[in-house]
Amino acid sequence: MDSDPSFYKNLLYHIRDGVYFVDRDRRIRYWNEGAARLTGYSENEIIGRFCHDNILSHIDGCGNHLCENGCPLSAAMRDGQGHEGSVFLRHRLGHRVPVSVRVQPIYAKDGSIEGAVEIFSDNTTQTEAVRKTEEMRRLAFLDYLTQLPNRRFLEMTLQTALAEYQVHRSPFGVMAIDVDSFKHINDEFGHGCGDRVLQGIAKTLSKSLRPSDIVGRWGGDEFLAVVRAVDHRELAIVAERSVIIAHNTEILSDQQTRIQASISIGATRVRSNEALSELLLRADQMLYVSKSAGRDRATID
Repeated sequence: MDSDPSFYKNLLYHIRDGVYFVDRDRRIRYWNEGAARLTGYSENEIIGRFCHDNILSHIDGCGNHLCENGCPLSAAMRDGQGHEGSVFLRHRLGHRVPVSVRVQPIYAKDGSIEGAVEIFSDNTTQTEAVRKTEEMRRLAFLDYLTQLPNRRFLEMTLQTALAEYQVHRSPFGVMAIDVDSFKHINDEFGHGCGDRVLQGIAKTLSKSLRPSDIVGRWGGDEFLAVVRAVDHRELAIVAERSVIIAHNTEILSDQQTRIQASISIGATRVRSNEALSELLLRADQMLYVSKSAGRDRATID
């Protein structure tokens, strides 16, 4: 085995997981290729910056900003213990990426703690997602702009879910989702920027929902999610979590202005002896309540 330190540094640089080191001041001293791939930020853009500059804007599922309060790197340097968790980082393009993080303190030769290392990996099933995407593209079930399922696919999914409910009483919910102030974004920043907002929200939604859920583009700036096997409380958790994660999506305009996107959601569960049109109408009514109450929120029937 090669004992040259540069061999191990090169090996670490090319592993698939993201790896970075910080010193006691939380200044980033090392950034590998995996970190660049998962975040969109190159080594030159990150080295020398501080973790608390909030570049990646780590948040948990409740929307708490961990870089400001609750940083696992700080905790590891404080207590000398390893820390793990599931968080969402903000990609350079603005959308949210779910990652699993593992943090360990770094010890100097004298036994003191001189920094910490964080290893993070994509928390989505990428291989399965790629396979599904290719299959939907082949069958013309994919929306070209957002790369999400299109309305045709969603309608088929709804029909299947309703049939399963009628036979097996398998509960499911529907979330009607609308991008807030989308017309203003188009008018103020142009349709190209509006398209990037839709793409950012689409990526954030697809990565924040559960693997069993389906979200697609219903039309225009509207999305729709079919949420499987949920009671009222679980549906509320999924809807409110989606609003929180989307609220932390930021898109750059052509003028390099950061646009903070948000969504409104109307959610409801299927009921006995109702048609899909009634279910979708009720979800739309709940969406209208959310938008009338100030947007950036979820209303669950």
